[in-house]
Amino acid sequence: MTGLFPRERARIAPGAVHVPGWLSVDEQRELVGACRDWARGPVPIRHTRLPNGGVMSVRTVCVGWHWQPYRYTRTADDVNGARVAEFPGWLAELGRRAVSDAYGGGPDGAGGPEYGEYSEYSPDTALVNFYDGDAKMGMHQDKDERSGAPVVSLSIGDSCVFRFGNTDGRGRPYTDVELASGDLFVFGGPSRFAYHGVPKVLPGTGDPACGMSGGRLNITLRETGLG
Repeated sequence: MTGLFPRERARIAPGAVHVPGWLSVDEQRELVGACRDWARGPVPIRHTRLPNGGVMSVRTVCVGWHWQPYRYTRTADDVNGARVAEFPGWLAELGRRAVSDAYGGGPDGAGGPEYGEYSEYSPDTALVNFYDGDAKMGMHQDKDERSGAPVVSLSIGDSCVFRFGNTDGRGRPYTDVELASGDLFVFGGPSRFAYHGVPKVLPGTGDPACGMSGGRLNITLRETGLG
């Protein structure tokens, strides 16, 4: 839902930038439609099972490469053995625009092109996570990729508390950021391997105009660095 006052873009840490309201409502609806298609298969959305036997509370579907703890494969051997959906060119273009807009924002951005040449950003996988009102994500690092290119995170639906920490461990210092529908968050450079998580979703805060009647959709774009 749109607040009374506009929210300002912010540098949360060196290389980590929050851009509120980056996606238009139409773009959000288009992404929701694409995610629904991916969720139906060829590899359906599922709760990921961890090596220790635990099951993640979020439901996940992958595009381009299939992620399972803690590696990428072309086929979903832990689900149905099928090859995951191809990563579309339009999604890579969206990722390049996201990095350019986040890091090209002057003094409030991440500091400029030392974090990578915007035009060369080439994500080849997307992890799509669906959070219902009770789902959470523990503090973790995105470190299964062989590339150090930035991670692009897009939020649609209900708002959440996004906890962005440090590169040394899961504890403090960290910053809690409210991510709302349409928000962009990019982290790269010195913050590329920062711990981060979602301790809380805020049910009922999403705008149905985005195409969702409840829950939070999070799409993260990444370069795997795999051939």
